[in-house]
This record gives sequence, C-alpha cells and structure tokens, in this order.
Amino acid sequence: MKKILGITAILLLSFGSFAQVKKKTPVRTQRAPAKTAVAPAVKSEVAEVKATEEVKPAAKVKIKTPPKDGFMVRADIDSNIMVPYADVRDEDVYYSKRVWREIDLRDTVNSVLKAENAKLIDILLEAVANEELTVYSSKDTTAGKLLEDNDSFRIALTARQAMESARGVSEGVADSVTGKIAEPTLRRLRSDEFLKFRIKEDWILDIKRSIFEPRIIGLAPMKMVEGNWQPVFWIYYTDARELLSKERIMNPLNDASQLTFDDFFVRRLFSSYVVKETNPANKNIVDILGQTDPKDTRKLYESERIKKSISDYEQSLWEY
Repeated sequence: MKKILGITAILLLSFGSFAQVKKKTPVRTQRAPAKTAVAPAVKSEVAEVKATEEVKPAAKVKIKTPPKDGFMVRADIDSNIMVPYADVRDEDVYYSKRVWREIDLRDTVNSVLKAENAKLIDILLEAVANEELTVYSSKDTTAGKLLEDNDSFRIALTARQAMESARGVSEGVADSVTGKIAEPTLRRLRSDEFLKFRIKEDWILDIKRSIFEPRIIGLAPMKMVEGNWQPVFWIYYTDARELLSKERIMNPLNDASQLTFDDFFVRRLFSSYVVKETNPANKNIVDILGQTDPKDTRKLYESERIKKSISDYEQSLWEY
C-alpha cells in the first residue's frame, strides 16, 4: 500500500513540473528585417530628391503701387453725368429770342477757360485735328456773299482748313536755286491769342413744360485779326457736349470739384455781355451805334438793355 501511494505522489509531481515548464516557454517574436546596404550612388539620388522636395517655392514679387496723393482731385470724370437737353418740339415754342454773347477770358470769372493745364482752345483744336469734331466756316464763301459773317453751320471745314484758320499759315519762300515756292506751313499755335469766345443762343418758352430757358446753339473761339476780334470757326454746341463733358475745369475754389466744361456753359457759370440780337439789318451793337471810341460805354448800356428785356419778359410770364 505504501508503494502505491509513493508511485502516485511521484506521478503528480512529474505532471506539475511539466505544466510549469510548458507555461514558461517564451513566445517567439518576429524580428524586423535587416537593413540592406545602399550603394553610394543610390544614396546621393535619394538625397537629391529629398532636397528638391524640401526646397520651398520662391516668394512672389509684390508689385509696389504708388501711394495715393491725398484727396485733392479725382482725375476720372464720369461721362454719364452729362444731362441731355429735353426734347422740344417746334410747335411747343411759343416765344424765341436769339442773342449773341462774348465771353472775355480776361475776366476773373472766365479765367478757368484758360487755365495752364486745361485750356478750352487746346481741347477744341486737338479734337478738330483728330477729326473728332466738325467745325464750320465763320465766313460765307458763296457767290455774292464773299467773306460775310456766317454762323449758320452750312459750310463745313476740313481739319486742315480749320487749323489754318485758327493757327494761320506762313507765306511760302522761293528757293534761291530752283526758284520753286515752298508750300505754306502752319504757324505755331499760341493759345494766349484766343482770349474771347462767342456763343450763339436762343431763349425759348416751352409751353409744354412751362419753362423759359436758354439753349446754346454755337460756340466760336476768337482772336485778333487786323485790329478786330473775329471768330475763327463755329462749333455746333450739341455736337461738342460729349467732348466737353469729359474734360474737367480747374476750379480754384474747390480742388475736388467735378465740374466740366459742359457744366460751365450749361449752368451758365460764365460772365458775358451781349454783342448782338436779331434785327432787320442783321448788325451787331457796335455797327448800329457806330462806335469809334473804345472808351464809349454805350455798347455796354445797350447790352444790359437787351438782357433786361429778356428778364422782363420772363417776369411777365408769372401771375401773382
């Protein structure tokens, strides 16, 4: 019996030690693959690729714009600000009075038309030279009326003829060798010669709109010719409005002003005096008065009389 118990104890001890040995057996872990040697050439190529990948893109060059020069002037002019004339039918015009006025640029009020960088005559002549504006002869060259004053817009001038009338031409000089006379050339433009402008306007009473207003019909630059102020050509004002509405006048009272040359005429910001009104003889005030003395002030009184007659007619339209 003791033998049996001894054998049983030995078997239990052997089974227990076997279980412990099996439990402590470590688990094999997967080893990382060994690093393979890389050839020097391959290493350099890899380094170059990494270097190119690491290079940052070049920064864009920022264009530096000039700073804003304050708030003195705005150079841009909105051409849409030109207010077109209201349509007036001939049958709606109950009253009409035509007068001719002269604007003297030597007057302080009108001096804006001859500002150094914005001269009206330069703007007009540039447009005429570029054939952007049609001008008409100030003289009637038809038979029987040679060189008579004309402002009816019937005789259109070419750009060359208009520039010759405004600037004048130099006489051709004969060549001392061939004897051939050279063609006359245009003289140099002198803007300071054009110190007056003449305008032709109609004062109309539109009974449909119940408005009594002036309408400028024509504009003519003037210069001294043989001791008398003469218009060099006539411009139909309606054709010139688009051009004049894009050019800003120099306003000495407001540097930010957006007034244009068209505003100057349509809003009647100018100072002028009447030189002629419609009359049977078709003569101006000086011819009617027969003025010879420059100090004679009768023409100024007559000018004011015509202005007052127009103003009195407007006042008589109102009822109180």
